This record gives sequence, C-alpha cells and structure tokens, in this order.
Amino acid sequence: MNIVVCIKQVPDTDKVTIDRETNRLNRAGVPSIINPFDENALEMAVGLKEKYGGKVTVLTMGPPQAESALRDALAVGADEAVLLTDKKFAGADTWATSYTLSGAIRKFEAFDLLLFGKQAVDGDTAQVGPGVARYLDLPMVTYAREIEADDGTFRVKQVTEDGYDVWDVPAPAACTVVKEANTPRMPSLKLKMRAKKADIPVWSADDLEADSEKMGLKGSPTKVVKIFRPPVKMNKEKLEGEPSEMATKLIHRLKERKLL
Repeated sequence: MNIVVCIKQVPDTDKVTIDRETNRLNRAGVPSIINPFDENALEMAVGLKEKYGGKVTVLTMGPPQAESALRDALAVGADEAVLLTDKKFAGADTWATSYTLSGAIRKFEAFDLLLFGKQAVDGDTAQVGPGVARYLDLPMVTYAREIEADDGTFRVKQVTEDGYDVWDVPAPAACTVVKEANTPRMPSLKLKMRAKKADIPVWSADDLEADSEKMGLKGSPTKVVKIFRPPVKMNKEKLEGEPSEMATKLIHRLKERKLL
C-alpha cells in the first residue's frame, strides 16, 4: 500500500505574531513544529504501513526551513519526503495551496491513500484536504478516526456529532484524520539517524505540470486586507452579599436582559 501524507510546518501558536504591514505571520525567530493534527495523519499512515505493508511518502509546501518538518516525519517512520518550495508559492490561500499540492501529487507514482490532518492550527479552515481531493477527483472522507483496508477498498470510521458513520470507499481515496485517532509515536534513534542523512528532493513551481498563475498570492481568490484587535467591552457589575442573595440578584439581572 502506497500512502501519501501532506503535512504543514506551522509556527508555535503560543509565540506567533502578525505583521501589520503584510497581514502575514511573522515566522522569523518563532519556533516551528509539525501541525499537531498532521502528526495524527502521519501516525495513521505509518500504522497502516506496518499492518499492510507498503510505503509512506510525506509532502509539504513551505519555505526552505520546512525541510526540518520532513526530517521529523522520516524519524517516525515515513519512507520518503518531498519539499515544495518557491517564492511563487508565497501568500497562497487554501485554494492555491490545494492546487499546488495536487500538482505535486500528480507527479508521484500510483498511490492508494492520501492523508491530511483534520485542519491546521494556524488557519483552522479544514479546507486543504478536501480541496486537494477535489482537484485529484478522489473520494474524500473527513474526520476519520479508523481506517482499514480490504481488497482495494477502505473502510473508514468517520466521527460525527452524534457518534460515527462507517464508509466504504474505493482506492485511491483521501481522508482527513482527527486527533482522537491515535497517539503519535516518538522518533527512534535509528530512524532519526536515517532521517538526518536522507536525501529530500526539492521541487519548485517549474517542476510541476501546473499553471503558475494559480499558485501563491497571485492565484488566491481570498486575501487578508486588514487585521485588527476587536475592542474589548468591560461592562462589569460586582454583586455583593450572602451567596443566596447574590444568586437571587444574578437571576434578576439575567431576566432583565432576557437571558433567562
């Protein structure tokens, strides 16, 4: 079974800031990590490889330093990795990102399963996985918790608000993976040494059989035009007295505002 996992290197969200001039994330000096949900997709892929055999290829689009995320992925069991990096990719929204990733995936040899994390913690859109699947005309199941393979078909358990649904989809297929699916493993020393020495191909826009006008900021129909901090309204009222008195006052205030 050949599995492709798309990951994203994201800034540590506890330390991120926004450039007010460009409306983009300030990445300089901010620690970068693999998007946590992508770690669950990667663990799912490695687990399936161990169960059914095959190969796991990891793909990311980002600046040159995103190579470190790919080496981290190799250190937990991925077999190969590819880095997409080019100034033409900069500023891409989810539409342009999906288009670019799909162009790279078309260059891979035949694969059976395409996996993504549920969403990225820096954007929270959950759009790239379904977008790539649409460009590649693949059946897509979002919020996958379990995946099993059986004779060219994947049985996917999909998390819903009320429990879960079970879908049978033909290969090749695509899924986004939820955090509840597994606990990502720690890298082994042996794999870390292999990852450190691994040759990671770097592809630019010219390497893809795709339209550069549909990539990056130029190919993005959505753009951030303004970033601002919403005003904080502090209309506070302090209730005093015995607990029963304060509870009565609180109920009265809520009823006055028609909240009860």
